[in-house]
Amino acid sequence: MAIAKAPGPTTRTRDARSTREAILQAATRLMHVRGYQNTSLDDVLRESGVGKGNFYYHFRSKEELGYAILDQIVAGFVERTLEPCFADPDGAPLGQIRCFLDRLEQAQRDRKCVGGCVMGNLASELSDVHEGFRARLATVFMAWQARFAAALTAAKGRGEIAAACDPAATARFLVASLEGAILLTKVIKDIGVMEQCVAELKRYLAAYETRS
Repeated sequence: MAIAKAPGPTTRTRDARSTREAILQAATRLMHVRGYQNTSLDDVLRESGVGKGNFYYHFRSKEELGYAILDQIVAGFVERTLEPCFADPDGAPLGQIRCFLDRLEQAQRDRKCVGGCVMGNLASELSDVHEGFRARLATVFMAWQARFAAALTAAKGRGEIAAACDPAATARFLVASLEGAILLTKVIKDIGVMEQCVAELKRYLAAYETRS
């Protein structure tokens, strides 16, 4: 009689990884629609098909799961939306910012104005009630703002924008305006809102642009 071999380390690692990913995917879907506080651990277990014991093998708490989701969201945002526009160190700085504006607009179009900005949703829901999430989200938005400010500073150094432009203040205005535009698009369910806001932000940047 043949004796079945115990699964090797590779198999166990792969199974653990797929279980963890199933939990993250299910929780992300639920929290995107319901929010963090209105998504229970039972909801996540039911959606993912994972048992409670397996859940606690990967995450000590719902809070730890929430942090892992936020890390994943931020990594995806940086990899798929932010970095592609700013990856070329020799690229035109204002062109890089416009590229990013276009990517955000297209993302809302692809999602049919549903869901809004996951980071913005979490910030709105949790910033006043959960210091851990507030601090992490603040870091994300500050990094986004810093990327814009660096591009504007580079453009200023090249003489491409007027000396009156304050890169830090302009970057903060752009980030705040984009988050507001995404929220309004989500509420009104009309991509025309996002298109108009992006067009106005481009005109705002153009007002600082120098003419050669």
